[in-house]
Parts: sequence; C-alpha cells; structure tokens
Amino acid sequence: MNDLDSKQALFEVPSISVEGPASQEGVSPEFDVDLFVIGGGSGGIRAARVAAGHGARVMLAEESRLGGTCVIRGCVPKKLFVYAGRFGDALDEAADFGWKISPPRFDWPSLVAAKDREIAHLEGLYAQGQSKAGVEVVHSRAVLEDVHTVRLADGRRVRANFILIATGAKPELLPFEGMELGITSDAAFDLKEFPQRLVIGGAGYIAIEFAGLFAALGSEVTVVCRGSNILRGFDEDVRQAISTSYTNRGITLLLGDSITRLVSTKASGSVEGRATINVVTEQGARLDADQVLMAFGRAPNTIGLGLDLAGVKTDEKGAIIVDASSRTSVANIFAVGDVSNQFNLTPVAIREGHAFADSIFGGKPWQVNYANVPTAVFSSPEIGTVGLTELEARSRYAVVDVYKARVRPLAAGVTGDCEIALLKLVVDGESDRILGVHLFAEDASEMIQVLSIALESGATRADFMSTMAVHPTFGEELLGMRRPTVRYDRR
Repeated sequence: MNDLDSKQALFEVPSISVEGPASQEGVSPEFDVDLFVIGGGSGGIRAARVAAGHGARVMLAEESRLGGTCVIRGCVPKKLFVYAGRFGDALDEAADFGWKISPPRFDWPSLVAAKDREIAHLEGLYAQGQSKAGVEVVHSRAVLEDVHTVRLADGRRVRANFILIATGAKPELLPFEGMELGITSDAAFDLKEFPQRLVIGGAGYIAIEFAGLFAALGSEVTVVCRGSNILRGFDEDVRQAISTSYTNRGITLLLGDSITRLVSTKASGSVEGRATINVVTEQGARLDADQVLMAFGRAPNTIGLGLDLAGVKTDEKGAIIVDASSRTSVANIFAVGDVSNQFNLTPVAIREGHAFADSIFGGKPWQVNYANVPTAVFSSPEIGTVGLTELEARSRYAVVDVYKARVRPLAAGVTGDCEIALLKLVVDGESDRILGVHLFAEDASEMIQVLSIALESGATRADFMSTMAVHPTFGEELLGMRRPTVRYDRR
C-alpha cells in the first residue's frame, strides 16, 4: 500500500449490510419519481440537478430556503461579513499610503440589507437551476414512512425508487442555565442591533470566524474555550499563530473555561433600552454582553425524519451511517453532506451528491476521494490547510521534515503592522513527498486551493524548489525554505 492508499484508508467508511427492495417479495412497485431528495442544501441541489440531467424524474423537498446552511446562514453571508470587517483595516492602512480619508462610519443595518439582497439573488439562481433541469421543488418538510415512501407536510405521499437524505446539520447546544438568552450562528446574521459586546462560547471554525469578523466590525469580543487553545484539530503552529494574532487584535481568549449561566440584567454601561446579559463561567469570570453566541459545534439534522420507520441506521451522535458510495443501511436510500458527519464542508457535500447521481442514474460509478481535503478558516488573516498536521505526520511516518517561515508582509514596512504570517510544510523525509501545507496569511484560502492540487498530484519538496518564484509575493516564501526547521527520525 503506497502513501496515498494508506491515507485514503483512514477516511473510508467500513462497508455495511443493507436491506431494502429485495426484501419486498420481488414485487416491482410503481413509483411517482425515480429520486426524491430531502433537503435543498448544496449536496441535495447538486444531486437533484445532475440526476435530472441523466434523465431521472426528480422531486426535491426543502422546508426552509433553497441553498441550505452554506448559502442562507453559513459560508456565503459569513464571507460577506468578513469582507465588511476587512474594510476597517484597509481604511486605516490607506492613510499610511497617502490617502486622505474622513473618519469612516460603519452602519450595521446597511450590511444586513446588502447581505439579504445577495442571498435572495443566490436563492433565486438555485431555484432557476432546478427548474431548468426539470427538478420539481416542493417547499415542505418531508419525512420517511418506509423504504420507498416520503410524506410531505400537507399529507401527500410520494413513492420514490431512490431516496437521498441531504438535511445537513444544525447548531449543537450545550445545556446550561439561561441558555435561551443566547443565540446561534443561524441568528447572528440577522440581528436588529449590532452587539458592542459579544461573548462567544466555543473555539471551532464558527466561533473563531465570528470572533474575527465581529471584532473587525467594532465589537468587544470574548471567546470562552474549554480547551487549552482554539481550533482543536488544526496544526499546533497555526493554532498558536491565530491565538497570538487574536490577542493582539484585542480579542479576549478565556481558555480552559466554559459558560455555566446566563442572566438577563441591567448593568452599568449597558446600551440604553437594551438588556445586558451577564455571563458566568466555570472558572468564576463574570462578563457583561449584548449578545452571547453559542458556537459549540453542529449536530446532524436527523431528528424526526422517520429514519427508524425505513430502517436507516445512525451512530451515537445521530449521524446517518453510510458506506464509501453514500449508501445507508437501506439499499435504495442514500445520504450526503453534513447529515453523515464525515467532512462537514460544502465542497465535500457537493461532490458526494454529484458522485451519487452519476453512479445511480448516469451509469458512471465513482466515489469521493477524501484524502487531501483542503479547508480554510476565514479569520483575518486567514488559515488555509491541506494534508497532515505535523503531529499526524510524525505518528505515521518514520522521518518527517518540517519547514517553517514567519514573514512580515511587505505592506507592513509602511503601515507598521506587527502581524506575522506563517507558512509551514510537512514533508516525508524519506520520499521527499509533501504531506501537509499550513498557512496563516492574507488570502491563505486562495493559496491553499492551488496548493491542494500539488499535494493531490504527489508533489515533492524538490518539485517546489524547481519552481520559479514570483517576486515580491508572499507565496514565494514557500520556495525559499531550503532547509528543514526540524527533522524527526524514528528509524
């Protein structure tokens, strides 16, 4: 088994026994549609459109808005808000480069309205795409009644040859006193008033992205994190880099702590007409906040779907168990995206939906390769990462070379900014193959997309070194790290 095969095996789901149409005494039932998709998010929409393109009769049910979490209340509005926050830094830096700018003023309602217009536009495009493909979209909740029957909220029953569950995930809540006073990420984009003081519980993707964007827009932000550092699962150097950066930007990180109680009160210094939320933590901290964002993670959205009636098996967290082809424990029922809790990333859901539709309806079976999945955290600066972390590589390879560079951006020579960017390569010391790339820098998300192609193609350190640099750029620093910072050798 080569290195790529070895890593692929880490992400493969064990095969599972299936039961389904074959158990129905050989009877071939009449179906209303070839495919019924439950959920109109990224994965469901892609699967429906591609299946219809292959000639399938497809119906899709979405009880909320087309586009799902990513488009309506996730990736897209978040990135728009991140852009808004970055204008503050840009305006400050512009003066250092000779621009004469009168004192700027940020208007929260204008940003929310602009976001709403763009989301409505994208939702319309999704609806048009489904219509053009011939997909029948029903705006209704849909639940399973048996392996072939879906019941809509109005009582209609639809018989489908195949069923795809793509209901995504929802915010996970940890029970504590007064939790109803807090909000989740679903509500954060639609607040009527901008929170001058924001407390965030959690330290994963969502918590850290919201901490950065609200701080950039002018909030006083405190992050309460149970762990010893933020962004568990990321490379340790990246975690330390963003932790230092956020602290320097005025974001308070309460590590090794957790929220235990929220109390609505009227404290001194509160905004006129607005109740203050008093936040009490396990370690005894008491914080006053205008809003408390609960970002403890996300849970598969499977409650009340009727999975038990169809015999669809779930794990201890409620996630639907699937095999490498997204097939559930029932032969004709599949699941893609966050509902299976494998890789909770929009591009993964889209690719799973496409693979399902091609395999079942297009006569072109293929499976998603989960090795070297790139990801980004839209903090400021951004995090971009693909492949193995240093610790993962050291546990799996006999010799690991680590290359690191901390770089002050060129513009900082004029602005005086003390932000330091980080580049890190993790390399197999025996084959010279690059195992992981980790960036903390402006536009890291754009860089990691391109670098993931190199990793997927099996690029080596020598390949990087043979590439001509573009000067002056941040990316050229990847080619300038000629000697490893440290080598780990377990031979």
